[in-house]
Amino acid sequence: MRVSVILSTYNQPAWLEKVIWGYVAQTHQDFELVIADDGSGEATTQTIDRLRAWSRLTIRHVWHEDRGFRKCTILNRAIVESSADYLVFSDGDCIPRHDFLATHVRHARPGYFLSGGYFKLPMDISRAITSDDVLARRIADARWLREQGLPRNRKLLKLSAGPVVARLLDLFTTTGATWNGHNSSGWKSDIERVNGFDERMEWGAEDREMGERMMNIGVRGKRIRYRAICVHLDHARGYVREEALQRNAQIREETKLNRAVWTSYGILKTGPQPLPKAA
Repeated sequence: MRVSVILSTYNQPAWLEKVIWGYVAQTHQDFELVIADDGSGEATTQTIDRLRAWSRLTIRHVWHEDRGFRKCTILNRAIVESSADYLVFSDGDCIPRHDFLATHVRHARPGYFLSGGYFKLPMDISRAITSDDVLARRIADARWLREQGLPRNRKLLKLSAGPVVARLLDLFTTTGATWNGHNSSGWKSDIERVNGFDERMEWGAEDREMGERMMNIGVRGKRIRYRAICVHLDHARGYVREEALQRNAQIREETKLNRAVWTSYGILKTGPQPLPKAA
């Protein structure tokens, strides 16, 4: 199955390069990368152009002017420009394990979206990771990370669990299946049915709100937190604003109370539309 991978990024070309190496290393190779760029500078463009030529991956660079945090807006543009029927979403600071796309494809089912997991790395290891580390599949190896100085952590089970244990962990974990921007996937037609992301929202559960609208139309979430893994590179979050967090919480509460299935601030800037049938 061909998929479109939508990666959000903003002025982190060094991190984005490591992530693109991760897609070079994927066992499932029938995909395109759509970089949803929230206004990065020339360094990001140069990085994408260089890696496009080197890797021979199909990479689309969808960019708009930097006018503050507008991730939801550029994600909606990337959705429109994607070419596949199935979309995988992640971030430009999350390196996918080699089986990341294969796992999403294997578990894709009509009427469902998939909710994956991540393992966060400290800054020193994030900086030290090389292309060889990514291509040799060391970046999600718990033993190798411990050798690099990573403290012992119960969360390492996300990386060390084999297929059987990972399946059981996904089955019995109490964490719900939510739409997470760093690692989720779904059918493009389902995302279009709810009109994509709400562009009023800045950072803070903006991804989950779209997933909540999808659940309101009957699309169910499935956990693959321990089976589809990416490693999250460390970075500062200077874009966090308390005012935006409060507004996001209010929008999510309205979605919950009204069982909303559509946003008028999404891909289409219109009122609620008749819902097309699911694929």
